[in-house]
Amino acid sequence: MSRLATPGEVLQLIRSGEAVTRADIGRVTGLSRPAVAHRVADLLQRGLIVEDAEGPSTGGRPPVRLRFATSGGVVPVASLGARRTQIALCDLAGEVLQRTDLDIDVEEGPGVVLPLLMDTWEKLLDGRDDVVGIGLGVPATVEFAAGRVESARVMASWTGVVIPPIIAERFRVPVLVDNDVNVIAMGEHRVVYASELDDLLFVKVSTRIGAGVISGGGILRGALGAAGEIGHIPVRDGGGVLCRCGNLDCVDSVASGTAILRELRAKGRDVMSLADVTALVRAGDAETMAVVRQAGRWLGEVISGAVNLLNPAVVVLGGDVAEMFQPLVSGVREVVYRRSTQLATRSLRIERSRLGPGAGITGCALMVLDHVLSAQAVDAAAR
Repeated sequence: MSRLATPGEVLQLIRSGEAVTRADIGRVTGLSRPAVAHRVADLLQRGLIVEDAEGPSTGGRPPVRLRFATSGGVVPVASLGARRTQIALCDLAGEVLQRTDLDIDVEEGPGVVLPLLMDTWEKLLDGRDDVVGIGLGVPATVEFAAGRVESARVMASWTGVVIPPIIAERFRVPVLVDNDVNVIAMGEHRVVYASELDDLLFVKVSTRIGAGVISGGGILRGALGAAGEIGHIPVRDGGGVLCRCGNLDCVDSVASGTAILRELRAKGRDVMSLADVTALVRAGDAETMAVVRQAGRWLGEVISGAVNLLNPAVVVLGGDVAEMFQPLVSGVREVVYRRSTQLATRSLRIERSRLGPGAGITGCALMVLDHVLSAQAVDAAAR
């Protein structure tokens, strides 16, 4: 660093592991020993870092290692789905301390769902008063800066609702809200891929279809938070299916879990849920596997366009449908590698989610921590 590093910037070095001793900090920042000592003392006093046992010595007295204090607070988070919501408390490293899943119909509206979330957080907190921030992922397009729901895939009654002030009335901390697939993409990238790549496309295939884009290591939200809304891109030869948006043959209307169930019922299959479809796939039912694979091909058609446009290093498929149905993943691969450009697919990987359902709550926690533990926020809190 060419200028004097602030305490907040020193904390980032310690959190990232780039500098774990006072000598490291001096080497990386160019700060004098007294200046390093002053910033470290400030961070120690505020409980943001702790001193670990003595590190390995290269001769002489071993250096004392500095470590970010992950137990210095908690982050309540929730990742809302159409029918099921994951609720958790995370530490300051984004690790889950407690978690509970609830069956919640988000279409009951914010007046029902948000109080239920807050009551659940309070039960998990059990009297703790060290909340540093709250994170929420919702199945809707979100204007991130304001936390306003702009349009919703499955929760129309939420449109126009500004969520943070409602939660902040009870919890006087920063509240961050984003699209559900964005937070899943953040969690998957940071935990699984951040050390090796900066560009990732996460596609969630569940009741509905959506995507989250990691570009240059950060989430790409677009001008109004609508980046990644691939569900309403039409496919060829979709059969004229009317989508809820009013258009025909949107990929959401022909390749989602809802669409697969509808198609199999039309073919006379007695399927009430995706678990029933899974049973037919495992039994080798040829017609069911054909329906699922065709859904994958339609999805691959849309993803191939995104691959040509964004050139991600990896496409990650998550959500109930992608995680349960290998024929769908195979259909996606078949079309993407055939229809995307040779350069875009030269080293492209198409993989299933490794974090699975937990990616959403991890992403929510990391979203909050990136905000409240940023160098600017840490320095502002010291004033």
